Amino acid sequence: MRRHRSLTRRDALTASASGAVALIAGCLGGSEAAADPVESMPTPARGPEDAPVTVGVFEDYACPHCRSFATDVYPKLIADYVDGGEVRYEHRDFPIPVHDRWSWEAPGAARAVQDTAGVDAFFTFTRRLFADGWENGSMAYSRSLLRTVAADVGADPDTVVAAAGEGRYRPVIDADREAGADLGVRGTPTVVVNGDVIEGADYPAVQSAIEARL
Repeated sequence: MRRHRSLTRRDALTASASGAVALIAGCLGGSEAAADPVESMPTPARGPEDAPVTVGVFEDYACPHCRSFATDVYPKLIADYVDGGEVRYEHRDFPIPVHDRWSWEAPGAARAVQDTAGVDAFFTFTRRLFADGWENGSMAYSRSLLRTVAADVGADPDTVVAAAGEGRYRPVIDADREAGADLGVRGTPTVVVNGDVIEGADYPAVQSAIEARL
C-alpha cells in the first residue's frame, strides 16, 4: 500500500501552525464567540487497555491510501485481533495535509463526535466518512456529508459542523501530528505496533508485526 508523503517536518509543522491561525481567524464571523479550543482528549481506541499489542495508525482523512486502509485493513484487524482482545487499536490524526481544508475539518468533526457522542460513535463516523466521502476514487467531503453522518451516529450536526469550521479541536489534532513527527512519521497511513513504526500498511505487514509480538 502506497503512502502519501509529507514535506520536511519543519515545513509541515510550520504550515500546520500558520494554517491553525488562518482557519480560526477566518471562521469567527457572527455575533457569538466561538467555543474555547479543546486542548486534550483521550486517544480514540478500541480493544482492552491491557491487550498485549497496541496498534496505532496515523491517518489523514483526505488521503486515498488511508481510505483504502480504513475500508480494507481496519475491518480485518478488528475482526481478527481487536474483538478477541489481543490488540488495542488507536486512531491518530496526522494531517499532512493532503487537502488544505478537509485534512483539518474532517478530523475536527470526528473529534467533536467523540467528545459529544462517545468513542463508538467516533469510529462509526470515521468509517462512514472514509466510505461515503469519496466518489470514483476522488474525495467528495462536504458540510452536508458531515451533518448527515453526525446525525446518523447520534451527534448534533450543528455542533459537529461548527466545531470543525472553527478549529475547536485543532490543538488535539496538532498534538497527534507532533507525536507522529517525533516518531518519524512522514506519510499516511503509518502503522505503529507497540511503539515501533513498521514498514508497510497492508494487512500482511500489520498482521506479521502483530504476530511477532504476541
